[in-house]
Amino acid sequence: MTNKIEISSIIKKRTLALTFVLGAASFAFAQQKVNISGTIVDKQNNAVPYASVTFSNKANKLYSDAALSDEKGQYKLDLVPGNYDIIIEAIDYKKSTLNKQISGAANLGNFTVESEGSLTDGKTQDIQGVTITAQAVKPYRVELDKKVYDPSTDILSKGGNLQDVLSNVPSVDVDTDGTVSMRGNSNVKFLINGKPSALLGIDSGPGGLQSIPADQIERIEVITNPSSKFEASGTAGILNIILKKTKGMGFNGSVTGSLGYLPSTSLNTNLSWKKGSWTWFLNGGGGYRKGEGKSDSDTRFFDTTTLATTRYFEQNSNNKSESNNYNATAGFAVDLTEKTSFNLSGMVRSFSNTSNNTVDNFNYNASRILNSYSQTTALGNSSNLSLQGDIGLDHKFNDKGHNIYLSLSLQKSDNESVEDSKEYDQSVFQYGSLGDNHTINKSLIGKIDYELPIGEISKFEAGYRIDNNVNDYDFLNRETDANLNYGIVNAYSGNTVYDETINAGYVQFKSKFNKLGYQLGLRAENSQINIEYESLSGNTSNKKKDYTGFFPSVFLSYDLGSNNNQLLLNYSRRINRPRSWFLIPYPTSLANRQNLFRGNEDLNPSYIDSFELGYAIQKKKFTINPTLYYRKTKDDVKFVLLSQSIGSDVLVTSPYNVGNETSYGLDLNVTADLLPWYKIMASADLFGYKSEGSYFDPNRMQTPLSFDGSGFSTRIRLTNSFKIDKTLNMQLQGFYRGGQKTASSESKDMYVLNFGANKTIWNNNGTIAFNIQDILGTRGRNTTSFGPGYERDSYMRWSPRSFNVSLTYRFKQGEKVDAPKRKKDINANDAGGDDQGPPM
Repeated sequence: MTNKIEISSIIKKRTLALTFVLGAASFAFAQQKVNISGTIVDKQNNAVPYASVTFSNKANKLYSDAALSDEKGQYKLDLVPGNYDIIIEAIDYKKSTLNKQISGAANLGNFTVESEGSLTDGKTQDIQGVTITAQAVKPYRVELDKKVYDPSTDILSKGGNLQDVLSNVPSVDVDTDGTVSMRGNSNVKFLINGKPSALLGIDSGPGGLQSIPADQIERIEVITNPSSKFEASGTAGILNIILKKTKGMGFNGSVTGSLGYLPSTSLNTNLSWKKGSWTWFLNGGGGYRKGEGKSDSDTRFFDTTTLATTRYFEQNSNNKSESNNYNATAGFAVDLTEKTSFNLSGMVRSFSNTSNNTVDNFNYNASRILNSYSQTTALGNSSNLSLQGDIGLDHKFNDKGHNIYLSLSLQKSDNESVEDSKEYDQSVFQYGSLGDNHTINKSLIGKIDYELPIGEISKFEAGYRIDNNVNDYDFLNRETDANLNYGIVNAYSGNTVYDETINAGYVQFKSKFNKLGYQLGLRAENSQINIEYESLSGNTSNKKKDYTGFFPSVFLSYDLGSNNNQLLLNYSRRINRPRSWFLIPYPTSLANRQNLFRGNEDLNPSYIDSFELGYAIQKKKFTINPTLYYRKTKDDVKFVLLSQSIGSDVLVTSPYNVGNETSYGLDLNVTADLLPWYKIMASADLFGYKSEGSYFDPNRMQTPLSFDGSGFSTRIRLTNSFKIDKTLNMQLQGFYRGGQKTASSESKDMYVLNFGANKTIWNNNGTIAFNIQDILGTRGRNTTSFGPGYERDSYMRWSPRSFNVSLTYRFKQGEKVDAPKRKKDINANDAGGDDQGPPM
């Protein structure tokens, strides 16, 4: 059904929420980072290259940062406004110290350093080299509108992939089947370097997450309540995966190889070369992984009137799989002028998987006496080839933050899967099915972002974005009889084309008054969706959806004083658009006849209003960040499990708009350096939820069924880091997920214990790491599902206990000035990764 939202109605509906948020204007925003630049020169006004420029914040050391001047003596970095001690160190020059008040974006001009001729007569040619030693960053930090996780300190995921890294990120939970959720909500939006990417594949599921090596990840930005600058989809929030980029001049790189059990192998490299205004990079690698999964279910069917058991149906499934993945990204960035830069990159990704799934089926009568036994075998092959090209142009009108960014991304993903299923009764072949699914996804993303500083403390931002996605699904399902005569199942075979175009624009203004700051934004998105479905049996359908949404956001915070404590309050409105394959109105696979998935072409988007109240304490040795949150979802989507017909053993899962859901909770994250050799990173999510609504399917019922439920659950993770000596570190992590109950299911508690260790070798140019995932073998999900006339207990384990050892070798980091005499260390405080520009 078409749903159009008018501006006037949006304003009326949101007046109460915005009045509450804006009424909290006694709170203010966290400090904003501003662009700082300058030049290091000598007394003759000659450029001093490769000088270390350290800005030490006098109020909060966490805001400190450092930069290295380039060949022209110029440096750039982003700083939080405040009072800074500036320390300049360079070979052959005396150490210089001065103080500067940073109030806004500025070019600080020339800093002059004095030659130290007594050491080397001012000849840098006599220096053997300069080694820049970066201080280790904190694994977790709180910024204005996001939380940032640095995986470089994560030993447990060394040699692993993105899915392994996400298992350790605060506020993020990875289920046993690879499903990623935030605060109990699995509607997570994934971005790569600020935009959707074919690198994750069409589904952003476990296959895509496992194709990105952990050592290619610079940091992960956890955005639980995105501002209007971000696209409005993803009601749980956004995970922005920032991949590594070059930081130093000259040739830099690293190579990591890993070997693990079941087994798994991988080899990945990150290479870059920076000279003058040009930067070239190449990231890529590949890997092999073997998996073993297990799932069991026991279903009890009963008479809905007398509640007497009528029969039992039991399934035991064992799945073995092998996968290969390869990816390569190459490109360059060049400074066309001092204010204009251009970048171009291309990516190719290949992923293939084979699986062998064996399912034992047991039918029992009401007395639990075996009536019949059958076995189903399913052989599957799937492959993916993804291509992506990105082009961008960045222009700075001045050095005060007046910028414009333009980008265009073209992506294509080709996916094909074949599943051959056969069923045997007492070892006698009965029938089989052969499914061939082919999907081609094409995407275009165009983006313009504009930033205009107003004075020293205010900024206006605006932008436009267009997304066009076309998914072409071809499904061909065939069945065979006992004589191996295959015939096409016309009702479950056909073509579906999903064409979606989203036009979006946003405006955003931020400023501050003393300790009071604010950021107000509004985003408008128009979605035009066309779904054309045609089965081989002649059934056709053409669904058009056209709806416009307005998504305001408000961010406030208040600096409580010299103790660096901040109170944060924010609000945003989001949308959850149904995924394209949720709208395909027929089962796409017949491999498991007793458990089918069918889409719902009448599915509508969900809208969510999200509030957060947070408190951030960031000190040198610890960070504490508790956040209270409240979310109200309209037209919430739930997966409903029903019998295909009365008395049928076939259960069908379908998505429905079931009504409204309210969720609330406390998200607590803590990092602490308890001792010089002992650190912890802890996170806890305590949340409650309540669903109210009903669903109706005319294919299987005559009256609507209610979908009401409520409950409370927990997620707790504690990572202990031990520094044994200068080269050896260890980590021990425990994770606990509490049980959760909904209107149609109830899951049991789960706990997991992981261990990791790493050691630096080869004069700090190499690292060897070892980890064990799921030491106790407890990583599994126990669930009870229930509905009209049935109740099912199930257990699922995605993978067993695993081991991994990896070896990393790093090439030289930056250029050195060659000469035989001496070597000097310069310590720099590295506050994090590169600035990746505006979100896409």
